[in-house]
Formats: sequence, structure tokens, C-alpha cells
Amino acid sequence: MKYLFVLIPLLLSSCGTGPTTKKLPKNLDSLIVMFPDSTELLIKRGAKFLEEYKHEEALNDAAKAFRLDSSAIENRLLYANVLNNKPQRSVNDVLTAQRHFKFIVEKEKENTKAIVGLASTYSFLQDFETSFIYINNALRIDPKLRDAYILKGSNYLTLGKRDLAKSSYETAVQQDPKFWEGYVWLGALYQAEENPLCIEYYTSAAQLQPKNLDVLYSLAFAKQVFNEEKDAIRIYRKMIQLDNEFHEALFQIGRIYHEQNNIDSATYYYNSSIITNPEYVEAYHNLGLIYEAKGDIENALKNYAKALKYNPTFELSRKQADGLRNKR
Repeated sequence: MKYLFVLIPLLLSSCGTGPTTKKLPKNLDSLIVMFPDSTELLIKRGAKFLEEYKHEEALNDAAKAFRLDSSAIENRLLYANVLNNKPQRSVNDVLTAQRHFKFIVEKEKENTKAIVGLASTYSFLQDFETSFIYINNALRIDPKLRDAYILKGSNYLTLGKRDLAKSSYETAVQQDPKFWEGYVWLGALYQAEENPLCIEYYTSAAQLQPKNLDVLYSLAFAKQVFNEEKDAIRIYRKMIQLDNEFHEALFQIGRIYHEQNNIDSATYYYNSSIITNPEYVEAYHNLGLIYEAKGDIENALKNYAKALKYNPTFELSRKQADGLRNKR
């Protein structure tokens, strides 16, 4: 059975946004229309976008605020953080961010957000020795700095030191018990080791993010993997209530019923997942397996053919189809 892996970024995109995101006016967009050159408003909205992983929108606001007033440290800091956290950031983006972080640290030697941001640029450039130097500098200033432990954990993970990575992420969530992403990352690490302790971490994340479909899926899938199928189905159904087109949840319910040999229910959920996603290769393949087990070779081949139509390199369906044809 496959496992769900979570990509752990070098640094949380919320790092460096500062306290300006705590109390946002409900009509922030309207205020910016009225005062388009207000750097304070642009920084507030840009920081909010960054926390929500809306990097393009964040970059627009941060870049404009920086152009309007490059002397303001908070403008430069947000701009550097957005560049440094772009999903498809280039080396040039990171080097530009690094230059801005260095400028801030020269001006404010105890600006821990800039120090950790600077450390993360060295992580991206694979200079982990320098990255750790800056991380430790930040921790000497603030031993409880959550984001320093996050980056330390990501560095260790990249270096293959999984136990140290887990220890660092544990410290991060201890410093910030509401840091739900940290619980997800820990869950992914333990799940990759086939350790059911992952369920506890995913549960903590789900308690903090009860409507986050990605978090719920991680928890449900872990329960499915570790033979807590009843709970897994309950969570998948909650996900469907939140989004009735979440085809992965429908498919996994079908998969559980399939493994329990409840063929009618499995067929229903596989078909339901295909209705929401007509190109769902795995659902066609599993329907093919059901028809093949029933001896309905024609429908089995039809479903394998559909799977291969949408993914010609899907070898599981190709092997099953070739095996059936060879038996004829």
C-alpha cells in the first residue's frame, strides 16, 4: 500500500510577516482601492497573502510597497520573504532575497526574522554549514524562535538526518502548539517509517484545521493504512460533506470496501469518484479488477483500456489487460 508523503518547504511562508497580520480590516481590499499607495495597507495584505500561500498576489503587494518605500525595513523584509518562498523560485530570486536579508541584518543585528530568512537562502543554495551558523545566531537571540527550529528540521531532513529533523520539528510545535503544519510534517515522517504514531500528529493537525481537506486526507489515509478503516471512512465522508467532488476520498472509501470484499459498495464509490473526475485512472483500474474477478472479461478490458487512455504509461492496467488477452 502506498503512503502519502508531504513536501516540507525550507521555511514557512508565514515567516517574517510580523505582527501586522493579526488585526486586518475586513475591507482591506476596498481600503487599498481608496489608498493604492499606502505601504502599510499593502504590507498587511501582502503578509496575509503569504500566510495563505498566495505567492503571486503577495509578490505584487510586496514589490509595490518596496518600490514605494525601499527605506522601510518591513517592506524590504516582506519582499525578501516572498521572493525566497516562491514555489518556483530561481537562484536569482534567492540571491536577491539574500541581499535584502543581509541589508536588514546589517541595520538590525537582532532581527531574527531576517536572520532566519538569510539562513534559508543558504539552505536553498545547499550551503548548510552557513545556514546552521545563522540559525544558531537567531536562537542565541531568541531560544524559543519557532521558525529557526523549522528551518533546522528541514536542513536535517535534506541531509538525511531524520531523527534530528523530527526532534527539531517537535521543538517547533512545542514553541507554537498551534503550528498545524508542523504536526503534518511530523506525521509524514513517522508514516514514511510505517510508524502508527503518525496518526497522533495528524489528529493534532486536524483539531487545529477541522475543515482543511489536505489535513483530513492525511489523517484518514493514515488510519486506512494502519487498519482503522471505520474511522478512515468516517473522515472521508466528512471530507465529501465539505467537498462532494473530492474524488480521492470517494476512491479511498471504495478501496476500503474492495479490500473488505464488499464489492457492490466498492463499485459504487469507484464509479462515484469517476463521475467527479472522469480521468481517474486508478478508479478505472480497480473497476477492471472487480470485473475481472467476476469473470466479466469484456468490462474488465474496457476499464483497463480507459485507464490506459488517460495514462498510457499506467503499467498495472497494461499488465492486467495483456494477461487477460493471453488467456483468450
